[in-house]
Amino acid sequence: MTDHAAFDLPKELAIDTGVARRVIGEFIKAQLQQAGFERAVLGLSGGIDSALVAYLVTEAIGAERLLCVLMPYRTSAPASRADAEEVVRRLGCASELVEISPMVDAFYGPDTDASALRRGNFMARMRMAVLYDRSVTSGGLVVGTGNKTEGLIGYTTLYGDNACAFNPIGDLYKSQVRQLAAAMGVPDRIIRKAPSADLWPGQTDEAEAGFSYPELDRLLFWRIDQRRSVDEVVALGFARELVDRADRMVAGSEFKRQMPPIAKLGPRTAGVDYLYPRRRPGSARG
Repeated sequence: MTDHAAFDLPKELAIDTGVARRVIGEFIKAQLQQAGFERAVLGLSGGIDSALVAYLVTEAIGAERLLCVLMPYRTSAPASRADAEEVVRRLGCASELVEISPMVDAFYGPDTDASALRRGNFMARMRMAVLYDRSVTSGGLVVGTGNKTEGLIGYTTLYGDNACAFNPIGDLYKSQVRQLAAAMGVPDRIIRKAPSADLWPGQTDEAEAGFSYPELDRLLFWRIDQRRSVDEVVALGFARELVDRADRMVAGSEFKRQMPPIAKLGPRTAGVDYLYPRRRPGSARG
């Protein structure tokens, strides 16, 4: 599928997919080499973001060096697991199924007051805990699967799905993820289905947040990438209330995009003025 209109790609967000593949491929290999790893591990949800990353990692280092972990909850859509399994089948990579239902239910116990959002955040963090455990057993570095749109508006769980060693698609808007996924042969069913974190039955990103990805991607592109003012993007046809809301979301989620601040007391402070390229310590904890 090469027709951009087939998946509603805003024209200003069109990318050279060949260049993107080469840049991301070299990035993946460089990150692994710098950290001293040869293998990678990622959570495969059945959605487009993790599917694309699985394809990119496979292209960069080979299917034999990738472990995909499927981590459904008891209310997860069966179609999500089926789509994830299809990606594994097509790529020929190793996979593992880890049911997180017993872990999540054991934590909440009889607490029926926990909201769907609260449970969803806990599921995301539980899945990342599983991935980092499998990082140890498989010898693979944890690869992130969050896109630029989600990262900017904070539609991500801190220490959950936004935790990773590196992220190959963190600078691709959702619309660009669709374009690159189509170019790489990700199953059309995955590309076309409504994006969902699959946190509860029937949940979709756009319905929950009240926006469409193509419109939000365009708005963020003009506000963030092109540095246009509020009045300028309103003149482009965006509703002022949407612009104001997006601005609040971007500003309010800045803490999710930064390492925790450290009170500086000594002459050299880790993460502030003691900065070195990452290397794989012999005894460091994951």
